Amino acid sequence: MRGDLVRKLVARGLATGTAVLAFVVVALTGATTWGLGLSVIALAATVWERRVRPGADGVAETTLIAAGVLVGYARQLDAGFDPALAGTALILLGLVMFTGPLRGAGNLEVLAANLPVHTWAPQVAARLGDAVAGLLAVLALAALAGLPATVALVASLLVGAAAGAVAVELVRRRLRPGAGGSPMTRALRRQQPEFMLYFSAPPGSEYQATMWLPYLERIGRPFVVMLREPEALPAIAAATTAPVVYCPTLRSMDEVLVPSLRVAFYVNHGAKNNHCLRFTQLTHVQLHHGDSDKASSANPVSAIFDRIFVAGKAAIDRYARAGVQIPAEKFVVVGRPQVEAIEVRTGPVRGRPDPTVLYTPTWTGHHADADYCSLPMAETLLRRLLDRGATVILRPHPYTSQNPASARQLGRLHDLLAADRARTGRQHLFGAAATRLTLAESVNRADALVSDVSGVVSDWLYSGKPYAVTDTGADGDRFLERFPLATAGYVLRRDMADLDDVLTRLLDTDPLADARWATRRRYLGDFPAGAYAEAFLAAARRELDPAWAAPTPRIASDAPLSPAT
Repeated sequence: MRGDLVRKLVARGLATGTAVLAFVVVALTGATTWGLGLSVIALAATVWERRVRPGADGVAETTLIAAGVLVGYARQLDAGFDPALAGTALILLGLVMFTGPLRGAGNLEVLAANLPVHTWAPQVAARLGDAVAGLLAVLALAALAGLPATVALVASLLVGAAAGAVAVELVRRRLRPGAGGSPMTRALRRQQPEFMLYFSAPPGSEYQATMWLPYLERIGRPFVVMLREPEALPAIAAATTAPVVYCPTLRSMDEVLVPSLRVAFYVNHGAKNNHCLRFTQLTHVQLHHGDSDKASSANPVSAIFDRIFVAGKAAIDRYARAGVQIPAEKFVVVGRPQVEAIEVRTGPVRGRPDPTVLYTPTWTGHHADADYCSLPMAETLLRRLLDRGATVILRPHPYTSQNPASARQLGRLHDLLAADRARTGRQHLFGAAATRLTLAESVNRADALVSDVSGVVSDWLYSGKPYAVTDTGADGDRFLERFPLATAGYVLRRDMADLDDVLTRLLDTDPLADARWATRRRYLGDFPAGAYAEAFLAAARRELDPAWAAPTPRIASDAPLSPAT
């Protein structure tokens, strides 16, 4: 998150600074050519700022650049008053004044994918700022080339006409809504979706939803995905054939709530979930986007949902341990369907001369008490793994790069692995090569795991292979009490004093092999491997049946789970 702030500040400074500099050079010096060149650079900076800060206004910068370009154009022509250039100035004035309001109006419109409806106006409105920047760049280059002002006028008229068409369409949609609801509502009524996936999260969090889409599709009932942030639309629409709708306002959400909907699924505890929870005609089901012993996995907000689908009995115990009182009938143990692609290894890993180790550091979290990140001590860990002949798969949390310090630490690890690969030929996987693998593929390639406290450990547990968990805090003996999943793994202390001992147990002796099978049942349920995901699918289908009565949550046995299961 701190990295985002730095990028935003840099973008703001570049956009404003280059715009002012370009105007000053054109207007107050005779270096017109340099000023026009700086204007093009300033335009690129404003476009980049809009990428980094989607809500950036940029009116002042664009006005300065436009004024500078017009002054520069007039100087290049050196022909006195030019009606074509005056007309261009008037069009630019209108574009600068109305691009922001049009973009704002477009942002209040519904966007849809995988539906036979046309939503071109808000999409074009969202790009008007870039279109104006492109127009100004064309004018600056035309001025440098000494082209007549009619070229500038024609180019401005084209962009102005596009902006006018957007304005007319947006006004028409507001003043003359279609009979029987909007086109999107009519399209959804025809498709008769029975449930929705509701998703609201910061950009870069799309994985929380996409991990569930294949299983929601396997339910075999029509559904719709409702998004509350437009940035998620392309990635999620590409991951499913179901309709995906971005709803920017509470009113626009009403357009999606067609009568056929009965259930809403959620994958996080986003603040905007409340906007959908108000629809009392729906059954609201929390799925989460992973199972871990993090504090966030026992969020008291979970109590607001009608059902809480959990991977195993351990998740129910986690809420109780955190003092969160939730009626037992709200919990449904469904396993963790995403692990069905993970291969279960029943044989020992002990004593492999060239083990492959998956290392999955998490991010620093929003707050200090949620910082389980081991990157500050990771270089020592990786060097010791390399000394033992290990091949490393480095798979950091998607949010890692948002913290500049974490990004630098990760970069050093990449350099370390690259140097070892060049020296030894070991095919370490990191960076883009590692992100191309799914988590299941990474797990299947590895013999052992070193992870921070995160949902990766629960998924890994399904494989039956050994793992180590980093204790990055100062919990000491309380670490296992707070994070009981670590009791079936090997705890790596923050000071690394036990590193050699942990690696020996992880890669050689593995004394906790039997304990992992009992832990696996508590955390991931007791379901047959050949039809593991069916537990979730059956539970979801029961929720869609109005006559279904909530079952008593399944209680896991304390007996060890057989390695053959």
